[in-house]
Amino acid sequence: MDQSGDLLTSLLPLVALFAIFYFLIIRPQQKQAKNHREMVANLKKGDKIVTNGGLIVEVSKVEDDYFVVKSNDGSEMKLVKEFVAKLLED
Repeated sequence: MDQSGDLLTSLLPLVALFAIFYFLIIRPQQKQAKNHREMVANLKKGDKIVTNGGLIVEVSKVEDDYFVVKSNDGSEMKLVKEFVAKLLED
């Protein structure tokens, strides 16, 4: 009986450390990734976005794996959905 109590006492700090790590690092990161996925899924024609490279472009067309975007000078290019950093609010 004494040996199982010692085992529980020695594992308790490890479990507490994992719980703290989960709630301070893993869970907020998962929530942020979910919000980003939802934002990318809800983008539509006419939305202005910022790419990971820092370009500000406007969505011209939504495809399955990429967006056709238009830059300020009117040129169009394809942008893979994973490279959308954020939606630019007006």
